[in-house]
Amino acid sequence: MINIGVHAIQVMVIAPAMLAWGLERLLQSAHPQFEVTGTAGTPALARPALEARKPDVVALDLDGGYDTEVVTELKAWTSASLVALTSSQDVSWLDQVVVAGVRGIVRKSDPPAALLKAIERVHAGELWIDRGAAGRIFMELARHHATQANDPEQIKIATLTARERQTILAVASDAAAPGKVIARRMCISEHTLRNHLSSIYAKLGLSNRVDLYAYATRNRLNKAN
Repeated sequence: MINIGVHAIQVMVIAPAMLAWGLERLLQSAHPQFEVTGTAGTPALARPALEARKPDVVALDLDGGYDTEVVTELKAWTSASLVALTSSQDVSWLDQVVVAGVRGIVRKSDPPAALLKAIERVHAGELWIDRGAAGRIFMELARHHATQANDPEQIKIATLTARERQTILAVASDAAAPGKVIARRMCISEHTLRNHLSSIYAKLGLSNRVDLYAYATRNRLNKAN
């Protein structure tokens, strides 16, 4: 039952045009519980709207050849919860995207109401994944944390924000690029880039970009997880 007066859940749809059209109509049918803030064909095209409109939930078509790097980028661009639609039966890959930050997995063979329920649940802070996946993911995370618990470098790395990790990735991916080029690629000012780098250096005990490149390569921070 919809409670009158409750703020509508703001949803951004990222999917090819025809699928986006159908998803938008589905969400509109459930108004006023849901409100579509916009649609985009790809995550890159969605970025301006994500940063300007700040949706509560992003519904992402995961069958566009994307990998966990896309999820990582989306998490850096928006605080919205991510719900992925997919036809994939690759359990290992789906587990990876959940670990990367997706909070709900909806099969395209599921009834339309499943997507609405998934959006509602992840907006409330819950996971929308099957029990088997939850067990596998929690076990993997537990093993991962146990391995890293006593690693001093991993402890320092864990203090980095998502934006700082994105900055490291941008710098380490093109070590020769001038700061203004990296800032432009990240859609930030050079001043903001310098602030990010200063914070990164302080947290990791580094002095300059050469040190950062070596550190990122050694600790695999030059690759999106």
